[in-house]
Amino acid sequence: MSNALILKNLRIIDPSRNLDETGDIIVENGLIVAAGASARKQGVPAGTEIKDCTGLLAVPGLVDARVFVGEPGGEYRETIESASRAAAAGGVTSIITMPDTDPVIDDIALVQFVQKTARDKALINVYPAAALTKHLDGEEMTEFGLLREAGAVCFTNGRRPVHDTLVLRRAMTYAREFGAVISLETRDRYLGADGVMNEGLLASWLGLSGVPREAEIIPLERDLRIAGLTKGAYHAAKISLPESAEAIATARKRGANVTCGISINHLTLNENDIGEYRTFFKLSPPLRGEDDRVAMVQALADGTIDIIVSSHDPQDVDTKRLPFADAADGAIGLETLLAAALRLHHSGTVPLMRLIDALSTRPAQIFGLDAGTLKPGAKADITLIDLEEPWIFGKDSIVSRSKNTPFENARFTGRAVQTYVAGKLVHSL
Repeated sequence: MSNALILKNLRIIDPSRNLDETGDIIVENGLIVAAGASARKQGVPAGTEIKDCTGLLAVPGLVDARVFVGEPGGEYRETIESASRAAAAGGVTSIITMPDTDPVIDDIALVQFVQKTARDKALINVYPAAALTKHLDGEEMTEFGLLREAGAVCFTNGRRPVHDTLVLRRAMTYAREFGAVISLETRDRYLGADGVMNEGLLASWLGLSGVPREAEIIPLERDLRIAGLTKGAYHAAKISLPESAEAIATARKRGANVTCGISINHLTLNENDIGEYRTFFKLSPPLRGEDDRVAMVQALADGTIDIIVSSHDPQDVDTKRLPFADAADGAIGLETLLAAALRLHHSGTVPLMRLIDALSTRPAQIFGLDAGTLKPGAKADITLIDLEEPWIFGKDSIVSRSKNTPFENARFTGRAVQTYVAGKLVHSL
């Protein structure tokens, strides 16, 4: 029996080759043999499985570079296995997991635990990020070299910013020697420390304390200056303001090696969605105004913002069914990342090639992953999309263990209908 597969009559978008054409994809032994119009000219082994995919779009499997899971220590919220099933359902074939667990992923044994658990139970590729500082305390650096050698793909303090500038300088310098990326959230320790939503008129109307814009901008500009000083690779994990995008662009002009991401929530939602104190919309950074959202979509379209992340952060009923000010930040997002992003395509604001680049090719490039491409010889991680299928994301259909989605009962157009990892079908509608 042949283990080859042909997906025929697809529209194929591969940002790694700037390719957008109708053709076939040939997969053999888990690798891509050919993808594009030229694949139709190639011979195929006897017994090859052939699937007619007329009307579907094929893209490199999506890469989500910021995923929080509960395992180890918080398996009731999300396990590596359940996160992988949620990812596959959303067309995501590779995730980078954050070190915010109990215990924190700050030594070799825990990196290896994540890898082994993923090998044994996950449907997709799982790449662990290691803690930048021990216990995420922001004081003592972890062993970058050993953790990198063990398989950590980047270093981050997860939800916690690094407030000590000297620690950050040393970390960026040290990481540079290992070719590692430092990925950080930017949130000032004091400004808006008690804030629970975007500072402004709406916060005043709702009687909620606000987080000023400067709480994101000031620490980001500090980080960018240190990145320029050390020549290290720095990634701003989640920006939400046009001033932040401008700061990134300015730092690049100065020669700093910096990239940035944005949560899909901040591209498709705004502060008005909070409505009647709906805690599923309590996020960090907080949802911003509509003018900010529109500006961030434009920054994504022009390439200032490199990647889109789900910022998948499962929370249970005990931490979300509370008064807005007391509820935990965070929302799940693996299953809705693609569908929500397709809103930007259907509205005509972001070209499809740039959108897929931000969801797949670019994150793979930034973090050095074997993903994000359909070129011959690459792993056959493929997402097949029906761009026009209307559907509703109901609570009963959520695969994740936690249900804290801001898109409950949202109407979408377009979704992943099949997901392949190394040529193996891991999700199909």
